[in-house]
Amino acid sequence: MGQSKIIKVPNNLKHKPIYEINNYNLIDGQYAGESDAVGLSIGLAQWNERGRMDISAKVWRHTGEQSNGYESGKWSRQSEELPLHRVLDLAIFICKIKQIINDKKEGDNLKIQGGEMVIEKSYDNDCIVEDLKTLSRFLEENNDYIDIRLKELSRILRSLGY
Repeated sequence: MGQSKIIKVPNNLKHKPIYEINNYNLIDGQYAGESDAVGLSIGLAQWNERGRMDISAKVWRHTGEQSNGYESGKWSRQSEELPLHRVLDLAIFICKIKQIINDKKEGDNLKIQGGEMVIEKSYDNDCIVEDLKTLSRFLEENNDYIDIRLKELSRILRSLGY
């Protein structure tokens, strides 16, 4: 895609952005400049019922097709909306997987909300050994994209007192 004009996430759909990052496609890791993920937002969840105020994060994908610009173009059905705690769980999971691979050890469990997130290899996967090598290679080759984000996350967490 790589357009230079600002691609704004829509405000006329069921997910109602409160904060947004426009032109995310320009900084989307190894997909920067070619990504269909054009925006991120934190806002009111699309599944809200009357009287409930669920907040979610959303990745806005666009097909690239336009009629009157991106505002009225085709937003992809592959856009994802996640509750904020799941976004954080995914961030924790990614960090833990990176630690497991770096330390060359088996997974361990994370204590979350009075329970555990059990991290284990998918032994039902017939190609688990090959896929683990692929994951390790991916993390190594994309270290710049991942580490810059982890360092920023760490900086923000420290500033919040964590």
